[in-house]
Amino acid sequence: MNPISPSRRRLLQGAASTIALPAAFGAGAQPARELRIGHQKGFLSLLKSRGTLEKRLAPLGVKLSWTEFTAGPVQLEALNVGAIDFGDVGEAPPIFAQAAGAPLAYVAATVPRPRAEGVLVPKGSAIRAAADLKGRKVALNKGSNVHYFLVKLLEKHGLKYADVNVVFLPPADARAAFEKGSIDAWVIWDPFLAAAQKSLDATLLADATGVVGNRAYYFSSLDYAEHNADVLRVAIEEINKIDIWAKVNRDLLAAELAPLFGIPKPVLDLSTARAEYGTGAVTPAILAEQQQIADTFFALKLIPRRIQVRDIARSPWAA
Repeated sequence: MNPISPSRRRLLQGAASTIALPAAFGAGAQPARELRIGHQKGFLSLLKSRGTLEKRLAPLGVKLSWTEFTAGPVQLEALNVGAIDFGDVGEAPPIFAQAAGAPLAYVAATVPRPRAEGVLVPKGSAIRAAADLKGRKVALNKGSNVHYFLVKLLEKHGLKYADVNVVFLPPADARAAFEKGSIDAWVIWDPFLAAAQKSLDATLLADATGVVGNRAYYFSSLDYAEHNADVLRVAIEEINKIDIWAKVNRDLLAAELAPLFGIPKPVLDLSTARAEYGTGAVTPAILAEQQQIADTFFALKLIPRRIQVRDIARSPWAA
């Protein structure tokens, strides 16, 4: 018998593996897939607790896992190292992540929510308008949605980013600094914004109305989005179902979110009342908004290189 050549052996081994697949997975079955979700406290937490996504994805053979994070930038770090496949984030963090080379993809966007972020000053502060922030110490979470908001708010009132003394602090530390009086203003989002208004009697100097849109985005990795558009499409559909419910059930939404955040319901009543709800496709107009953020951050040398946001947009609805 003639010996089998190495190339022929590889061909036969490949054929044997193919033949063996039905025995391993069952006739006609597909290998199991996975969706690893990273989330902050919020709508994805509600989606997790309701279990509807697991039910929708079960026929596709998709297994879910959930990991909670404290902020969007940390979620994107997890995506960058391959630890998650999907998550939610504000406007600014994806810009920093793309500039750093993270393989993220925009897959959905919310409607604008400008009243859900704002600048707070202590009650009785001499700061009465955004122009009064010049030379003041202003705290914010670096790379977050409010980072861009502050830049554009200052610009609208004739100030430059360099005109204020920006202090980078996460929400808990910023609140402590605000209470101690070691900062002059705090740029923050809901429900932390509402909590400070309710419990600290803080004054809302300005929200983002007429300044920036303040959308949230749902992201994946470029590779996952390319190969799992059907999974992402189902996830976005289930998220939007909660949005539709929330729009007409704000009191129930506040009651559900209060224990999740560990915040009294009256605080959530304030934040849910001024929020906007709805999630859908990332359109060219939305990408143009993100491109403006990217160009602004590059001009301020907050990111190291110019980026094109459209390069990482993926539509689950196109599949």
